[in-house]
Amino acid sequence: MDPNSLTRRSLVRAGIGGMAAASTGASTGVLAQSEPPKPGALTVAPKSQAGLGPRLTMHAIDNFHGTPGAGMVADLSIRDGDAYKPIKTVTTAPNGRTAEPLLVDEALKEGRYELLLHVEDYFKTYGVTLPTPNFLGLVAVRFVIRDAGQRYHLPVLFTPWGYSFYRGS
Repeated sequence: MDPNSLTRRSLVRAGIGGMAAASTGASTGVLAQSEPPKPGALTVAPKSQAGLGPRLTMHAIDNFHGTPGAGMVADLSIRDGDAYKPIKTVTTAPNGRTAEPLLVDEALKEGRYELLLHVEDYFKTYGVTLPTPNFLGLVAVRFVIRDAGQRYHLPVLFTPWGYSFYRGS
């Protein structure tokens, strides 16, 4: 095995694993200049969706750091003929969710959608050492809205090497 290969063990030895804490400035919230920023923990509970109309929401969850995916950029598109037509680009808030629903009320239509997450850029923002090219750059999450009268929630769990998603509540 190549001694320079990127493995979970090598990351832990290097202090890059999710359990590594900043050695200076951790209590003040100020990081030393040589340290990359670290994503923060969830500090506010999500708002209840009870009583709200039809909507599409997302939640980015960084399984590598064990935190919400704050600052994840995602492009939402809808299938139109043979291609996906862009609707909007969003960036997640500190809680890993977007400030507003992706689509709400009349904007939510039946159809095939794609949510394209900028995973490689996200991890580079936090100073995670990635191979070049990284295993995942852009992650396409494709799903279908069959009933535009319902609420759809899309949690996406991701690391530099994998992702999963499901229809949440």
